[in-house]
Amino acid sequence: MKNQLDPFTPSLCPVRSILAKIGDKWSILIVHDLRKGRQRFSEIRRALPDISQRMLTQTLRKLEREGLVLRIVTPCVPPRVDYELTALGQSLLGPLDQLSGWAATHKRQIEKSRERFDARP
Repeated sequence: MKNQLDPFTPSLCPVRSILAKIGDKWSILIVHDLRKGRQRFSEIRRALPDISQRMLTQTLRKLEREGLVLRIVTPCVPPRVDYELTALGQSLLGPLDQLSGWAATHKRQIEKSRERFDARP
């Protein structure tokens, strides 16, 4: 057997570093919500009522840093701030739809597995 580097080695695996940044619950839910188009902070917050203002701010900044979300400031009093998906963010919608479809297809199977696991002594 050749001495090849495993592509899933932490230092080589691009999936690990990306998922660490965008794989959390809030990032995925925000990207999914922004598929509707440009929205103000308050609109996103209403769509995700269980997220705190602080967490929403942090997650939007992180998504902006990763190039998935564009922050648009319109100079007025008070300044208007909108968010929308970039082309890169739009490209994430397909994989998210696939993951969502997989989850919907296997939801009951996973629930049964949880029930069996939780019933174990």
